Amino acid sequence: MLKINRQTDYAVRVVLALAKRGEGARLSSTDIQQEMLIPKSFMSRIVAQLSRGGLIATFAGRDGGISLPCPPSHITLKDVVEMFEGPILLSECMQVKGEDDCPFQSNCPVSPKWGRVQVAMMREMASITFEDLAKEALGVPARVPSFS
Repeated sequence: MLKINRQTDYAVRVVLALAKRGEGARLSSTDIQQEMLIPKSFMSRIVAQLSRGGLIATFAGRDGGISLPCPPSHITLKDVVEMFEGPILLSECMQVKGEDDCPFQSNCPVSPKWGRVQVAMMREMASITFEDLAKEALGVPARVPSFS
């Protein structure tokens, strides 16, 4: 089964909680943890990794907290998923390797199809911004793509 891990799901929730408040808003990790139902045991690791990756900013002290370092429109679902999952590959054959790794490499009917699915999935994840997710979470109608 192809699925993201629990930590990635929780990381998406952290960024979403911040995106719902808008750029510059600070929340405590405890507030995010409670709002998004994230187990305490995961929270510090997720915050540390998101901070190292530049997707959140952390502030120490009494007026500290966590905030987004950029507008939520600049952070995509793909950004968060790849930060926690690494490169997303639907099949082992999608990874760049040497010529001898697959006996069917030069004449494989399946590999190009995996490639098309991979590109479509990555394009879709890259098109989903946390601004869009926040609006949807807050009940704001989603933008409708223009097909003109």
